[in-house]
Amino acid sequence: MTGRPQTYNGPLEAGVRAVAVLTAIFPQALDLHWLTMLDYLLTHTGELGGPENIHPPSPIQAPATEVRRKLVQKALMLMMTRDLVTREVSANGIRYAAGDSAVPFLDGLRSPYMVAIKERAVWLAEHLGEFSNAKLDAFASTSFDRWVAEFQAIEQSLGGDA
Repeated sequence: MTGRPQTYNGPLEAGVRAVAVLTAIFPQALDLHWLTMLDYLLTHTGELGGPENIHPPSPIQAPATEVRRKLVQKALMLMMTRDLVTREVSANGIRYAAGDSAVPFLDGLRSPYMVAIKERAVWLAEHLGEFSNAKLDAFASTSFDRWVAEFQAIEQSLGGDA
């Protein structure tokens, strides 16, 4: 969508969400797989039994992680240029952590939306902080099955084949 603002789906917005999550779990670092999933869950904490979703429900709840992964990757690169995110490369892969400027940056963001993002990032860190990649994958798989069923129900109601 060229020429249209992408408030939720732009690299800046996804980057700010990543900075909030990485700050909440600091000094822990996360890989792109985790950050992609958490980008969706940060605004949909109600699906985990947490605080009310920040974004309103839509007919299709699927996070489309395959599509979001590229966006989150661009967002992380943008945030790295401002020392808001750091990249750690090891034998276990590439992980990202909050940079030195992350806390002062987030402290300056005080809109009701950003306060809600920061609160939910802390909640997510507490709720999912001990999850392994295997547990995250199991959660994603369970949720994916539910999202596929939702999509098929919507498609049928619109007269499509399922």
